[in-house]
Amino acid sequence: VQLQASGGGLVQSGGFLRLSCAASGDTFSRYVMAWFRQAPGKEREFVAAISCSGGSTTYGDSVKGRFTISRDNAKNTVDLQMNSLKPEDTAVYCCAAYYYRWGKLRSDEDSYSYWGQGTQVTVSS
Repeated sequence: VQLQASGGGLVQSGGFLRLSCAASGDTFSRYVMAWFRQAPGKEREFVAAISCSGGSTTYGDSVKGRFTISRDNAKNTVDLQMNSLKPEDTAVYCCAAYYYRWGKLRSDEDSYSYWGQGTQVTVSS
């Protein structure tokens, strides 16, 4: 599956952005989808994941209560609504996917086989 992220930009602290990731090449509903981010000089960090049906989600501790992941299997897209943004949310955000496997949603990047290019999010203070 091929992934294409979009929607990044510059926003003030406290503001919001919505990222979108479009998938193509295979049956989208068979893939668990996620967002990761990487800030300069830091390791890649798990942000959020959503199950194939969209009925289950999980979030990284630093974004819980502020970010919401959602998907539209009819449109082959997964979105990340980011509210109450902070300067520490500044990073390159990437969408990722893995083919459905039984068990809980994965947050380790090694579980994800497919990656899109990143989109830059910059939050000014």
